[in-house]
Amino acid sequence: MTIKTGDSIPAMKVMQGSSEGPKELDTAEFFKGRTVILFGVPGAFTPTCSAKHLPGFVEHAAALKDKGVHAIACMAVNDAFVMGAWAKDQGITDQVTMIADGSAAFTKAMGLEFDLTARGLGVRCQRFALVAKDGKVTHVAVEAPGAFEVSKAEAVLAAL
Repeated sequence: MTIKTGDSIPAMKVMQGSSEGPKELDTAEFFKGRTVILFGVPGAFTPTCSAKHLPGFVEHAAALKDKGVHAIACMAVNDAFVMGAWAKDQGITDQVTMIADGSAAFTKAMGLEFDLTARGLGVRCQRFALVAKDGKVTHVAVEAPGAFEVSKAEAVLAAL
């Protein structure tokens, strides 16, 4: 079942892509006691993700934080090395935490997976954005296939 408003963020260990290499990230700790935006993309280095989705959250990071957001995280079904390389390519420093969900376990726990095996891409994450306060989802928006409207930074900013 797809995660919805009022649900808790699944507690599990994922990896974070960073300039220092892969680091373990505990989702329960990451979301605890603060407001976090988590947005998911089908894949690092893909066209819409690289040209619009991630850059939009970087561009609007200050405005989102002015609205009470403590952290912004980007998640993809890629490994931590890929997420770290993508962050470097995009000039990400500390504006966005890059979450690597290499086996799609976190994605599946939220019910946000979709199967692109027929297109050679395997199981991926749907394009989405959510807001969680102290680990509870207060807003979630999942895109229709091929769309990029409800999960972009401007839409999340308007929802806060």
